[in-house]
Amino acid sequence: MASEFELIARYFERPVHHTDLGVGDDCALIRITPGHQLAISTDMLVAGTHFFADTDPAALGWKTLAVNLSDLAAMGATPRWVVLAAALPAADEAWVAAFASGFHALAARYGVDAIGGDTTRGPLNLCPTVFGEVPLGAALRRDGARDGDDIWVSGQPGRAALGLAHLQGRVRLAPQAAQICVDALTRPEPRVELGLALRGIAHAAIDVSDGLAADLGHILERSRCGAELRSDWLPAAPLLALCEDAERVMDSLLAGGDDYELCFTAAADLRVAIGAIAQQLNLPLTRIGHIRAGAPPVPVLRDAAGNELPLLRRGFDHFA
Repeated sequence: MASEFELIARYFERPVHHTDLGVGDDCALIRITPGHQLAISTDMLVAGTHFFADTDPAALGWKTLAVNLSDLAAMGATPRWVVLAAALPAADEAWVAAFASGFHALAARYGVDAIGGDTTRGPLNLCPTVFGEVPLGAALRRDGARDGDDIWVSGQPGRAALGLAHLQGRVRLAPQAAQICVDALTRPEPRVELGLALRGIAHAAIDVSDGLAADLGHILERSRCGAELRSDWLPAAPLLALCEDAERVMDSLLAGGDDYELCFTAAADLRVAIGAIAQQLNLPLTRIGHIRAGAPPVPVLRDAAGNELPLLRRGFDHFA
């Protein structure tokens, strides 16, 4: 059986590209680009809470890094470095090798240097910390939404929640639809390129991890404003092609979570520029509502006629 240090050396020590000293010492040494700030985030993934214990380890390796890169994307930061702390039930080399292959595949895509971490025996728990760089003063934040801003969301929120419901037996999807939704759940795409493109465009941004309505609510709280969402503007049609249950589709879209899309606000006169970004990235960007100053910091859902619709659930909370 491999030791802790053999596992690290064999599966997580990789050549570095913008790091002075990587894995192998007590600390890594990095040098930040002049005129930039560090953006730092950590998201923990726990077996039984964030993923099934029998999840494919390569997909889990990908997702472990993806959900953390998503936070950098939401700040408009360029990913640079990652450290990974992991509790493992056993030194299962086949599992670790597959996990590392998925983790490093995504790291290689974005030029992320793996520069350290720790392993210990325990219930399966994965905790990366990612570091990115953003030009001084250019970071996207949650507190910049302005009255009259359009509210946008990227990609297709709701697929991951449908995938989870399918795996849990709460809904039955056709095989092709199930594959699309389970892939969205297990191998999310961090919207790094979108975050970079939104610098100087978006007034506020957040990644959608706990549910679109809940995460938009964090923007509203920090920006001290309200929001109106239009039910007829939401990107529900592609989800209805996967699942005919309209109520579940709407709940998945607004409250499902685990999407790792970006929700952002921007001035209405930038719609053409945002459309150009969508075309350049080949990524749907959907305008779903407006920011309203002076309103309570919770999203209000309205239909095409302006009637308020109930938001029965806004998102996931570990302690609710």
